[in-house]
Amino acid sequence: MTEDRLTSELELLSFRLAEQEYSVDIMSVREIRGWTRATPLPHSPHYMRGVINLRGTVLPVIDLASRLGMPPVEGDARNVIIVVQSEGQSVGLLVDAVSDILALPRDQLQPPPEISADAAAGFIQALTIVEGRMIRVLDLSSVLPGYRTDAA
Repeated sequence: MTEDRLTSELELLSFRLAEQEYSVDIMSVREIRGWTRATPLPHSPHYMRGVINLRGTVLPVIDLASRLGMPPVEGDARNVIIVVQSEGQSVGLLVDAVSDILALPRDQLQPPPEISADAAAGFIQALTIVEGRMIRVLDLSSVLPGYRTDAA
């Protein structure tokens, strides 16, 4: 990477899961939707809520808390679905609530420690502290296990 690339700003969309804050690169976010009940699919992983109709497209919805090894999100009017795109695939991430849009210099991101046995540790790309809050930056390519929307 060039020095210019390292010092440039990164915009993140931060959101809450339980009492923890996570974020994703805002460039991967397509939209934020209110809670919509998903249609379950048989034999899907425990963290897969099902699919929803997104303007005529079948969109898989992942309960992000379950995917990260936490208790599942309740799924009510307070929750939101963040529609993200990674490696050409769109997926909905069910989260408790969206918090903020953050613009941070890339040099404020720190790699996660490699000592954690936490199930979510492999999904964390970086950590940053904003106004005293620890925010985890998700690696979407690790979180999204290669769903195919055309197979649903």
